[in-house]
Amino acid sequence: MKRFSDLVSRQLDAFAEDGMLEEVHEMKSKYDRAGRDEAEEAFGDYMDVVDAVKDALVDMRNHYASTLDADAAEEYEAVFNRAAQKRWRWLG
Repeated sequence: MKRFSDLVSRQLDAFAEDGMLEEVHEMKSKYDRAGRDEAEEAFGDYMDVVDAVKDALVDMRNHYASTLDADAAEEYEAVFNRAAQKRWRWLG
């Protein structure tokens, strides 16, 4: 598992600089401040952004995993998933 830890850490660092995570925080803040009438729509907007981040992370993970043999890809995916979940608990 250790052989992919540094790589995954660098990949997630690069992803964090993309700007998508800022949008997640903005939408979460908007939802937290929303009044009763706007809360449902604000939550939907927040979840849309979270889903977009999840999709982008899966794409990143799968793209790299496709360059590996099956056993290494499985190991890499496990390291990637665990690291992303640990870094951004709201992905769960």
